[in-house]
Amino acid sequence: MNIIQKIADWLENRAVTPAYAGWLLSGMTVFFFGSATNTMAGWLYALSGGSLALLVVAAVLPAKSLRSLEVRRRPIEPVSAGDKITIELEIENRDRQPKTLLQVVDILPFVLGKEVVRPIEVIEPNSTYRDTYYIEAQQRGIYRWQEVHLRTAAPLGLFWCRRSRPAKAVAVVYPLVLPLSTCPLIDRIGQEDSPQLYNRSRSQTATEGLTRNLRPYRHGDPTRLIHWRTSARYGELRVRELEVAAGGQEIIIALDSGAMWEAKEFERAVTVAASLYFYASKRLLNVKLWTAGTGLVSGNRVVLETLAAVNAGEEAIENRSKLSIIWLTQNAASLSTLSQGSRWVLWPSATAETDEKILVKHDLPGLEIRSDRPLELQLQASVS
Repeated sequence: MNIIQKIADWLENRAVTPAYAGWLLSGMTVFFFGSATNTMAGWLYALSGGSLALLVVAAVLPAKSLRSLEVRRRPIEPVSAGDKITIELEIENRDRQPKTLLQVVDILPFVLGKEVVRPIEVIEPNSTYRDTYYIEAQQRGIYRWQEVHLRTAAPLGLFWCRRSRPAKAVAVVYPLVLPLSTCPLIDRIGQEDSPQLYNRSRSQTATEGLTRNLRPYRHGDPTRLIHWRTSARYGELRVRELEVAAGGQEIIIALDSGAMWEAKEFERAVTVAASLYFYASKRLLNVKLWTAGTGLVSGNRVVLETLAAVNAGEEAIENRSKLSIIWLTQNAASLSTLSQGSRWVLWPSATAETDEKILVKHDLPGLEIRSDRPLELQLQASVS
């Protein structure tokens, strides 16, 4: 049955293939002709001849109907994972006759779903028909497909004809960005003695400057930075964060994409990388992203496109920065290569006991991600 379907598809793409009515009429034509040769009845010859002529006309017209149609695709706007991709097609009829009863078949990548069949009742002469449909993007990535098929059996419905038209498409699906209200992993950066990230003595003595944010009081915060009026309003101590405390601060979020990952955990790591980047950007910090395949990149759109395309186990084109970084990895042994002032986010592997022994010996602050807890809550939890 599979071979028969392949033969039918091959005929439909290069010539025509009979519809059910076409097979039925072809059988009747052979029957009438056979009966005519046995009985020598003229009316049977007339029936068989008329049926044959009808089959020939029905086989020629569908291909002729598709010949004057051109397909264009409008650029596809990027979306985030879980949103719907908007696909817009324009089918132009350059003929002086209307085109009726068509099917537009968009051949999607298998990750996005099956091919989409869109029926068109009529396209007026010398006009353009615009068709819009939506597909849900469950997984981030950059998806490309090349063609659209036009299919018709008009005007008689006896033979199907399909012709391919080039219509290149690129759909960019960004990773999900979690709406973090706080993130201690980034908020506490610079509170260690690290000259690369933070001038501690300057922060400790600063009492004036542009207030960037108000946050809850943490143990060890200078009392001179407490904003008493806001604290009285909320019923808890609130501390001012001054712009002088973040001046010149640079954060590099590094995704260990050169290593092998479990597929599910790598997708969660990409989500964390995007969320940390935009949280730091929202805090007006100088933040960059590093991956093995692209090196250092910055800028919202560039970072999102980089994370949409990144894959685990990709070939490294640039060594990891030796500056202090936030290292996202599933390899606990790689934590020993981090420079002073760095932080880490670890997804435990199957060798969880070995990972625990490495973490006990390690003195850099970080966060261990558990698969049974929501990412958003874990990123807003205290750093170990």
